[in-house]
Amino acid sequence: MALSIKKLSTSSASFKQDLDSLLAWDSVSDDKVQSVVAEIVTEVRQRGDQALIEYTNKFDRRHIDRATELEISQQQLQAASEKIDADVLDALKEAALRVRGYHEHQKQDSWQYTESDGTVLGQQVQPLDRVGVYVPGGKAAYPSSVLMNVIPAKVAGVKEIIMVVPTPDGFVNDLVLAAAFIAGVDKVYTIGGAQAVAALAYGTDLVPKVDKIVGPGNIYVATAKRMVFGAVGIDMIAGPSEILVVCDGKTNPDWIAMDLFSQAEHDEDAQAILVSPDTAFLEAVQSSMERLITQQSRKDIILASLQGRGAFISVENMDEAIDIANHVAAEHLELSVDNPELWVKKIRHAGAIFMGRHTPEALGDYCAGPNHVLPTSGTARFSSPLGVYDFQKRSSLIFCSIEGADKLAKIASPLARGESLEAHAISAEYRLKS
Repeated sequence: MALSIKKLSTSSASFKQDLDSLLAWDSVSDDKVQSVVAEIVTEVRQRGDQALIEYTNKFDRRHIDRATELEISQQQLQAASEKIDADVLDALKEAALRVRGYHEHQKQDSWQYTESDGTVLGQQVQPLDRVGVYVPGGKAAYPSSVLMNVIPAKVAGVKEIIMVVPTPDGFVNDLVLAAAFIAGVDKVYTIGGAQAVAALAYGTDLVPKVDKIVGPGNIYVATAKRMVFGAVGIDMIAGPSEILVVCDGKTNPDWIAMDLFSQAEHDEDAQAILVSPDTAFLEAVQSSMERLITQQSRKDIILASLQGRGAFISVENMDEAIDIANHVAAEHLELSVDNPELWVKKIRHAGAIFMGRHTPEALGDYCAGPNHVLPTSGTARFSSPLGVYDFQKRSSLIFCSIEGADKLAKIASPLARGESLEAHAISAEYRLKS
């Protein structure tokens, strides 16, 4: 099967323009989506559970009469875990252990120090009280996302975790519920879309108001998260999944082809890019892709993704390849090269870095340990993977001794008067020893 994929080269005069055009992604929803979401958020905020019932019946094609029908009990979560195949359950448990083990290393502790005059300064770290986790529902559901969003919150010490998941046509995904049971979710509600985000942000009689909302969703969910930000915290506004593979030409081309497919199969807007200084290797990977694509159950999605946003980039050398990696700032970066530990030191921007020929991105999606919730669309330039730190907040600690207050007041007073804030100055001066 012929597979058409863009070919770029750093030797081309228009390379930078061509690359930026390839990377361009507008994650901002249109006016129609904004209008629909604004109406839903307002309705849920004003009418609470009744609006939730109406929107759930409308969008998920359900027949709910009472809000309590939207809740899934702990007994149901446990029952779901007992329905799935034993090998899948074991894999979920093992993945959960690995994810927890990694995130335990991210825990931040409170600290303080005492200055010579007795002044004490420090930082107190506390978990958020309540977090909402949005999980896509239906047949295209991701139990791995449950683990990745819930477990770092549990490690952080969040007191209560509320999960929302739509169940279109009443379809309940046992894998998702099993993951929720294993991860330790406290409450689960079968609601989705913008209405679920609004319920978490503002609270209803049924759904408790949370402090932060995390988890992936469609354009309506992303728009709603952006809209309620400020009333609650959010993790990020994520774009389509993406992978950038840098290869020196020595990895099995079939492996690289499948690594690219693994991201392209997410959806038609996903992006898979291969960068190499070896043009013969790029051709070999193309041949592998054309042979392997016929075996893929999601080949239509893969083809649409690769032909729409995929690319092979030919570079002069590995230094150019690293420059491109830093420019792209990809969600997933594979360094399928000799001595990846040397090249990784030159990487400044990437969501997650997969080092070596035996480290496909797919392992990171499920069970390696680090979080798979990552910055997309170049936001790795200033953003980081989801982690325990996203579920903790910090308070500054300040205690002044008599001597310390006298010292600091002598600094604060002239600065306050310089800003024409007299009350500030007087407040500080009251603490002067003389």
